[in-house]
Amino acid sequence: MTDCAACNLFKKMYGRMVAFADRVLQPLVLLTFRAVWGYKFFQVGMGKLGNHDGVAEYFASLGIPAPGFHAWFIGGLECIGGLLLLLGLFSRPIALVLTINMIVAYATAHSQELFGVFSDLKPFLTVEPFFFLLTSVLVLAFGPGCISLDALVSKCRCKKQAAGCCQK
Repeated sequence: MTDCAACNLFKKMYGRMVAFADRVLQPLVLLTFRAVWGYKFFQVGMGKLGNHDGVAEYFASLGIPAPGFHAWFIGGLECIGGLLLLLGLFSRPIALVLTINMIVAYATAHSQELFGVFSDLKPFLTVEPFFFLLTSVLVLAFGPGCISLDALVSKCRCKKQAAGCCQK
């Protein structure tokens, strides 16, 4: 095999790998994160709503203003936001709000882990908000993937527009 033939073979194999990752792995990874952590967001939100007084007391101990209101708001946000993530509906807007929510959770309840991230990464990675934050950031950055209601809505909208509007 000549150098050019080897390079062409490598390019061809690499192209196939990238196509497989784009068409198969990316949607499955995004679906898995959305499904698992969207459901977990829902569960945690329901727990906050079901234990409003305890959550409000905890928020007050953290110095969060209007702890009663914020206990309802955060519980509802996590509950509804989790379901929206799970379904892949309004994914990027809700991921933005949930990302902000998780940054606030780190800054208030886990400030040592947040601000010590550059000296010791392990505590940052092992506290409860980490995977919630990771999932929110993944969906914010990459979208919900093609296995989502957002993709279905987009596809339906495209069919109503001129032919070829959504083709890459």
